[in-house]
Amino acid sequence: MRINKYIAQSGFCSRRKADEYILQGRVKVNGNVVTMLGFEIRTKDKVTLDDKVLRADKLEYYKFYKPAGYITTKSDEKGRKTIYDIIPKEYHHLNPVGRLDKDSTGLIILTNDGNLAFELTHPVYKVAKVYRVRIKGKLKDSELQKLTDGIEIEKGKIAYCDWAILEETKDETLFEIILYQGLNRQIRKMFEFLGYDVINLKRIRHANIELNGLKKGQIKPIKPRQIKELKIYLEKIKEEK
Repeated sequence: MRINKYIAQSGFCSRRKADEYILQGRVKVNGNVVTMLGFEIRTKDKVTLDDKVLRADKLEYYKFYKPAGYITTKSDEKGRKTIYDIIPKEYHHLNPVGRLDKDSTGLIILTNDGNLAFELTHPVYKVAKVYRVRIKGKLKDSELQKLTDGIEIEKGKIAYCDWAILEETKDETLFEIILYQGLNRQIRKMFEFLGYDVINLKRIRHANIELNGLKKGQIKPIKPRQIKELKIYLEKIKEEK
């Protein structure tokens, strides 16, 4: 196995980031610094990064239904509840792919595959994430167009989305929102800019992985067929770049 793949499979980082660490001389094999990107790792080799021992574990892929009230991280210096307070300990070695804010619910992919996580979240690949978003009020046509064209939610950060109205009353609107970016609290900030409050926000799909079949707080393995389809999907995106 190539050394960058080994590091990514340890869950430490993506292959691309592993290449950077290798070239910086931070990776050792059996105590010797390795700077050759194509270096092959044998079964008995000891690999360290900044003197931390890495192990290429079996790749695991799960989906988790995040309830409201938890932040998407392994620990929080402010003492807030995290998703790992409700995820069983046997899954604590897995890392979340992307984030959902404290008040949002829905799908989070958990994995130790650093390379896959990188490709699913890096803005250059523009992997689709689908949400159900209910807001107070009813948008004007000009405001709907701004969702498509883009809104500067922070200085120099233009947020945009694809959208469809699923339900509409005089008081509330239910949207399907598709994001290809990963800006912090992007959907909430877009509607806030337009003057509307988000009542609830749920992620229902990330690439081809769907929330279907999960209850809040439940974790479930992703089927091998779906992972195969996901990797084919990502390869097609990379070919188009």
